[in-house]
This record gives sequence, structure tokens and C-alpha cells, in this order.
Amino acid sequence: MKRKPFSHITLFCGLLLGVACTDVVAPLDEFCGVTRQPSTAPPTHDPVLFVHGYGQNPDFFCPMVGRFREDGWSERELYAYGYSFVASHAANADEIRKQVDRILTETQAARVDIIAYSAGSVSSRYYLKNLAGTAKVDAWVSLAGPNHGTDTALNCSLTPCLEIRLGSQFLADLNAGDETPGLVRYATWWSPCDETINPDTSVPLAGATNHQSACIAHSQFLTDGVIYQQVRDFVD
Repeated sequence: MKRKPFSHITLFCGLLLGVACTDVVAPLDEFCGVTRQPSTAPPTHDPVLFVHGYGQNPDFFCPMVGRFREDGWSERELYAYGYSFVASHAANADEIRKQVDRILTETQAARVDIIAYSAGSVSSRYYLKNLAGTAKVDAWVSLAGPNHGTDTALNCSLTPCLEIRLGSQFLADLNAGDETPGLVRYATWWSPCDETINPDTSVPLAGATNHQSACIAHSQFLTDGVIYQQVRDFVD
């Protein structure tokens, strides 16, 4: 996977992830060793679409995906895709719309669950609010999402960073009125020790089930066993 040269982009991604950004858009099926075979059997669980964080790729979800597989979710119920870190959150939301429609067609499920990490929370919320996603999603999870902005976005001047700065017009519009529209079940998880989402209170949403985790770092939301169990029980 090709790495971009070090820059202000890499600095911001380092703050978020501890790694450099990659601008690679991955196919829906290529992540965490998931291989799906055609089947006409209905899914046992709502299919899960994992939406990664800024500058990441779907494989960052592998620890959580592995746990879901161990707990009975089939490979036909686990999906992810990779998006460009230079595109707006609205553009990524439209990609989420396409992926959800494809998942529902392939599985014949009525709705999907979305598990979003970090900035993936913002694009997936845009999908729910502005692209009729509430009719197609049962449960939505935000793990350490900058739902009301973060000051670490000041380290980057690309569109998606500008959109998640504190006080941005994008977030003002996204959070206007009902922060949790429709009949979707919303839940958030946040840590008082998250070095990336500042302030910590950016994550919770009015109308969601909001969870304060133990004192863990931003990257640990994808590997922490307690958070996984709580997320699994919420979407199940």
C-alpha cells in the first residue's frame, strides 16, 4: 500500500491514528480475510457495515471483525469499504448509501447496522440524516466520533478536516434539529482519555445511548474487549 509523503496531512493522521494516511479506496469485499460465497439463505443478524476513521482503511477493524465472527456473525453479515481521505464527508456519505443498497440487495436483509469509528461517524450520520438512510439502518454506533468537532482537526486543511473543526458550518447543519433522526437505535462510546477527540464531550448525541468508557486511547476503541461486548450486545 503506497504511503503519502510526510506533510500536514500525515501529522493530522498521526494525531488521530499513530500512522500515516493512505489515499486508497478498497473494494467492499477485501478486508480482514472475509470471503463471501453466494447464498440464498437469509442472514441471521442484520449485516454490519464498518465505516473506518480518517486516513484509515477497513483492515483497522480486523480485531473487532474477528470477534464478531467468533460470536456467530457469518462472513455474509460483515462488510466494509475504504474511502479517500481527501473527499468531503458528504461524498463519503453517498458512498455509504451505495454500499448499504448493495448489501441489502445481496443479503435480502431489511436493514443494516453501521459501526463507525472516529470521523466515520460524521459521514455515516450525514447519510442517515440527508440521504434517507434512516429507513435502511437498524442500529448506528459511533466509537470516538467527532460528532461536535475536535481541535485536532486544526492540524489539517483538507475538506474533511475543515468539516470536523469545532464550530464548522458542516457540523452546525448536521447537528441542527434532531441529532438522532428516525427510528434508528443510536449509541456512542467516548473516553475521558481520548487524545484525538477534544473536547471529550464532542462524542455524545442527544437522543442516543451514550457510554463513557474506561480511560483508553483513541486507537483502543477498535481493540478493547469491553467496548466490543457492549457494541455487540447493542447491535444484536
